[in-house]
Amino acid sequence: MIIAMPFRPGDLVVVVLHSPRERLWGRILGLEAAGVAVRGVDLAPWTEVLTLVRTGQADQVALSTRFLPMHRIETLYLDEVSSGAPSLADTFLDHTGQDPHVFLADPPLPKPSSRHRRNP
Repeated sequence: MIIAMPFRPGDLVVVVLHSPRERLWGRILGLEAAGVAVRGVDLAPWTEVLTLVRTGQADQVALSTRFLPMHRIETLYLDEVSSGAPSLADTFLDHTGQDPHVFLADPPLPKPSSRHRRNP
């Protein structure tokens, strides 16, 4: 019996890590046997994240793109409504007025600089 994988790039997820224990909320960039690539935020300062984004200080949020090796992943949850509790995405939208997918979008690519050019 084959079980379909419910996780796809672009899905919003909660990742629980161990050693050290961390909880992240973010958008899946890629998933493979070695681990998962996520663009997101640590959930420890969740209320501060909501406040910063709501007050126009989103640039102060520690939003990062990370590769999380499978050996550190304890659980991976789809960010969805559960037992009547709203998803983190719904909470984010309600508290900030911003679309969580836009907030977690890929960062803009840096402009090319002549100082960082490689010589052939």
